[in-house]
Amino acid sequence: MSIVHLARDLRHDRLVAVKVLRPELGATLGPDRFLREIKVAAGLTHPHILPLFDSGVADGLLFYVMPYVEGESLRHRLAREGRLPLADAVAIACDVADALAYAHAQNIVHRDIKPENILLEAGQPVVSDFGIARAISAADEARVTGTGIAIGTVEYMSPEQASGEQEVDGRSDIYSLGCVLYEMLLGQTPFAGRTPTGVMGTHRAERPPSVTGARPEIPLEIELAIETALATLPGERYATAGAFAAALRAVPPTSVSAERLVRRLRRRWQTALAVAAAAVATLALVVLPKLFASGLDASLYVVVPFGHRGGAAPALVNGDQCELLLSQAFGRWTDVRLADPLQVHDARMRRGEVPMTFEEAKRLAKDLGAGMLVWGDVADIGDSIQVTAALYDLRRGGRRLRDY
Repeated sequence: MSIVHLARDLRHDRLVAVKVLRPELGATLGPDRFLREIKVAAGLTHPHILPLFDSGVADGLLFYVMPYVEGESLRHRLAREGRLPLADAVAIACDVADALAYAHAQNIVHRDIKPENILLEAGQPVVSDFGIARAISAADEARVTGTGIAIGTVEYMSPEQASGEQEVDGRSDIYSLGCVLYEMLLGQTPFAGRTPTGVMGTHRAERPPSVTGARPEIPLEIELAIETALATLPGERYATAGAFAAALRAVPPTSVSAERLVRRLRRRWQTALAVAAAAVATLALVVLPKLFASGLDASLYVVVPFGHRGGAAPALVNGDQCELLLSQAFGRWTDVRLADPLQVHDARMRRGEVPMTFEEAKRLAKDLGAGMLVWGDVADIGDSIQVTAALYDLRRGGRRLRDY
């Protein structure tokens, strides 16, 4: 959006960076609203925010003046090193989050957090161009015709910003900072290799690859913090940048031991099972069909112990625990009955440790007079456990009703 010149401030005998908006952009926006918004941003005073010295109009060109930083940008360091050490990446993210928290408290959203706008001065990060995107956006909105200028960089834009929403808040910057932290740890953005249009779509529809999958030494709490910052909906992210920084600082930047990893995987496993159990039991009431003339009871359900696809997590939890959690969930409802677990257990024991096939599970359910079958499996996805369940209507030939 601008052309940058290195200049000397003659009055104070110092080097400065003079940023001149490109003529076509400046002519479109007009100076009044732009300079008014720049003045607001010039009031920001924070150790991790690069201050604004001056702004104005010269020969019809809009410009603003910032300190000249001797050092490099985060982009230059990433280009040189690829991935940063965990401690460095977390420290930079925390300092930038502190700067964002301060600016957001002044009702100023950056809108363009990216490695190019994070300068490293004597090793300390400072955020540049604070308020510039806001000034351009505000000036654009003030025009009657509207120019539709896109503010921000696609790889780091929040979904709401990418969709063109004008009223984005600080949580949009939190999303962008989550993208930057992800890149510092893995050397690429969460949705690298996509076209700009593809990136905007995947920001909404997909989850980025796991950081712990690529770097197992990264604590799972750091991955959870990044996932929270990158939530599609603003309401699911950290409410403030300060909360994001606090979550990162609460985790010692050290490797995770195998014992700690197993404990955390177990907690994820148990949470996933509980969610699946509650979902199956709740939806059972919503989609409970009427009795058919097949002789099978529509209110009677059979839950077959889940199988471990590809031998997933055999040391953590036995598949029977899926059945146990589901049985507990079904017990909360009076309109839903569960087939005798002992009969299901006996049928499984006759097969030894080999999970029942789908056809065998259907035959078992029909033998018990049940009209509904819950069938699922467990798989390892990176360092997480995925529990999949589906509800089948046996009165309609085993029609699959819903997945969880």
